[in-house]
Amino acid sequence: MDFARRGVMLVIASPSGAGKSSISRALFAQDPNIELSVSVTTRQRRTDELHGTHYWFIDEAEFARMRESGDLLESAEVHGNFYGTPRSKVEERLSAGKDILFDIDYQGTLQLYEKCRDDMVTVFILPPSIAELRARLERRAQDSSGTIEKRLRNALIEMEHYDEYDFVLVNEDLEQSVQMVRSILASARLARQRQTKLGGFVEDLKAQIAALG
Repeated sequence: MDFARRGVMLVIASPSGAGKSSISRALFAQDPNIELSVSVTTRQRRTDELHGTHYWFIDEAEFARMRESGDLLESAEVHGNFYGTPRSKVEERLSAGKDILFDIDYQGTLQLYEKCRDDMVTVFILPPSIAELRARLERRAQDSSGTIEKRLRNALIEMEHYDEYDFVLVNEDLEQSVQMVRSILASARLARQRQTKLGGFVEDLKAQIAALG
């Protein structure tokens, strides 16, 4: 039976090049019920970006107001610009049974833990080896050699926090990794606390037994 349920906050994190973006794209292609979390930001909108689709673009005064009033589930400053996850948008989607994918680092994940741990399931993606991680970064042909070295050093910092996540996967085969993440999400969807109509169904079953005399 398909009960109404509360949505899942799915956090996927990884060092750059380990496969997080590829796994996320595959999830969106295969599962229409999962959406990407849209952050608010104070940085200027680029010409190819849409307000409410890529980001919610706000000024620093509004960002400060949201942060002070508790309207942000997590926030961070990156290169002089502020980013954050709006509480109301997330709650709206979770209440409607929509699952939300978060692309945030371990610091953002820890902030989410403090406010909405019961709604979350978190996955950390590891590369099969550092040699393979370097090869993937080089195959992307997007970064200079200096940037690749910086990403590899940052990978060390990120991997120090792998044990703060619910699940840890080694992404050796992309298709297999996608299926494992889908299995994790399917399990999270079935968690008892997310089945909002389950209690009433059980009470109905008990009433049917009582009616038998």
